[in-house]
Amino acid sequence: MPAASPLVLALGDPAGIGPDVALAAFLRRRGTEGGAEAVPAFIVASDPAALAARARLLNLDIPLVETTPEGAVAHFANALPVLPAGPAFTGRAGRPDASSAACVVASLEAALGLVTTGRAAALVTNPLAKSVMYEAGFPFPGHTEWLADRAGAPGRPAPHPVMMIWSDQLAVVPATIHVPYADVPALLSVDLLVETGRIVARDMARRFGIARPRLAFCGLNPHAGEEGTLGGEDEAIVRPAVEALKREGILATGPLPADTMFHPEARARYDVAVGMYHDQVLIPAKTLAFHDGVNVTLGLPFIRTSPDHGTAFDIAGTGRANPSSLMAALRLARRLADAEAAARPAPAPAPALARA
Repeated sequence: MPAASPLVLALGDPAGIGPDVALAAFLRRRGTEGGAEAVPAFIVASDPAALAARARLLNLDIPLVETTPEGAVAHFANALPVLPAGPAFTGRAGRPDASSAACVVASLEAALGLVTTGRAAALVTNPLAKSVMYEAGFPFPGHTEWLADRAGAPGRPAPHPVMMIWSDQLAVVPATIHVPYADVPALLSVDLLVETGRIVARDMARRFGIARPRLAFCGLNPHAGEEGTLGGEDEAIVRPAVEALKREGILATGPLPADTMFHPEARARYDVAVGMYHDQVLIPAKTLAFHDGVNVTLGLPFIRTSPDHGTAFDIAGTGRANPSSLMAALRLARRLADAEAAARPAPAPAPALARA
């Protein structure tokens, strides 16, 4: 992949704050080299008119240029590159309508095409509204499951996606994601935790450059079950999964009491905390890095990051949306893409021609 390949941003729900934070991130592209404000080059897959309308609403003088990924980096210094995608958006800021879901899917399709063909270095997705998507017949729980389904090759099962919330302070993975808490014990299994641990260890090494990442597994129950006296799942499921990962050479520990895993001294002892359910690990992650957390999907054949927030319809178009999480997602996507490219073996030199 050429070093100049840009990132591609799927705009998300055009009635939400996706356009706001995309425009705001572009305005911060000229930050200090390597500093917190610097933003790497990206192209937005979107209805260009939707972006232009939001810029006018926000009183932002931002030139847009319709282009291809190959021209995006050259344009990025002076104009926001846009790859036209999908139908016209007919809603308004904060008011999604029937066109919202179609715009989301078209943007995703276009962005996915760029990243899977190597024309973009990585995929970044702005938030969608699940309720809007479901009303339009979208058959997946969210971005992650849609991407996993589309990433599957014919005749082979779709990859197992793993959601990680990452920040400089803490990286966490919930083994189960958007499911009712009452369903969690039945969904947990040794196989699920082992597969999750393998994917986390592999991608942390391959993309984050941590040769032997340390995985800390939370217990499901208070005090990690107190050796079975406060629930049997930790001894029956979590501990055997940790032992299986250890036998494979993965640095795994647990089950550990979740209530003592997230203070600074404890966090220094691991690279990723693997929780049993969504809020167990996302509450500490969002407490520590609410504006700077990044949603990273591990297990896919391409890099995908996303801001760790929702569509925020209530502030869309008001100028109050904070672009920090999107900026962090863009910077992390660039970092992971560059690390993966650097780790690829160099092509073998062509054999020398024998002299006559």
